[in-house]
Amino acid sequence: MLPDVIERDILINAPVERVWTVLTEPAFLGRWFGNGDPVKVELRPDGLLLFDHGVHGTIPARVQTPYTFSWRWSQGAAGEEPTDANATLVTFTLAWDESAGGTRLTMVESGFTRLGLPADEAADRHRANSRNWPGKLDQLREQCEQPAA
Repeated sequence: MLPDVIERDILINAPVERVWTVLTEPAFLGRWFGNGDPVKVELRPDGLLLFDHGVHGTIPARVQTPYTFSWRWSQGAAGEEPTDANATLVTFTLAWDESAGGTRLTMVESGFTRLGLPADEAADRHRANSRNWPGKLDQLREQCEQPAA
């Protein structure tokens, strides 16, 4: 059976506000997932997030202030607009973890079973994304734990 969800949970040694600032900062997002140029992001409910990733098109972002941020990540053809049927949903949720003294970030990527791809191709994408998230989240943690400029 094809897994539908990837979930990762990390602790970041920084206040929630710092993590939110980094996670939604256009220059960081552009380096983290784009071509290096700052992204365009509307930090409002149902705002748009525009990555110049070459293949992913316009990515609708959802912001739930104060600390939930998500987007649809196209798994379809180059430049295809992300929808429920051709994209996974990536959601980041931030919460202060009093006992650990840091921000708990939970990342969930879901929707692999709805991609309309052959099962083996959808499974390959799930595996690839599962392998890539730990490194991406380490990059985010490192950026957040640096002193703010």
